Amino acid sequence: MADTDRHYGLEEAHALAEALRPALHRLYRQLRRESDDPGLSPLHALLLVTVMRQPGIGVAELARLEKLRGPTISGHIKAMERDGLVMRSEPDPNDRRRNGLIATEKGQRLILSMKRKRTDWLASKLATLSPDQRAAIRAAIAPLEEIGQ
Repeated sequence: MADTDRHYGLEEAHALAEALRPALHRLYRQLRRESDDPGLSPLHALLLVTVMRQPGIGVAELARLEKLRGPTISGHIKAMERDGLVMRSEPDPNDRRRNGLIATEKGQRLILSMKRKRTDWLASKLATLSPDQRAAIRAAIAPLEEIGQ
């Protein structure tokens, strides 16, 4: 009996995944559309958010964290420096060759603006739902966060 329950649970999970994946994808794409800044690529936004979360992060560590090659990240960081989005910190006193990355005020403003636009758009859409629909979404947040870990 337990194998049957497990099989049914797996089938149910698969059907739920098939329904959820496209809905999440459309929502993500719409959020991006609503807040994309023509001067900031999605990759640069991702890198900038990581630098903001971990001020002083090194280029190699950033590459490792984002699962990209060092030379690839280096090129993007140089472009972001030229655009005034990030800057190098003072050299590490323990290793003068290493200096980390810091988001500039301009970079921070861009990310905060992007987040605000996304939150405003999403809030306006959530406001059109019924209280029961909003409660269902609220109840789904914790399980969705658990899946994403």
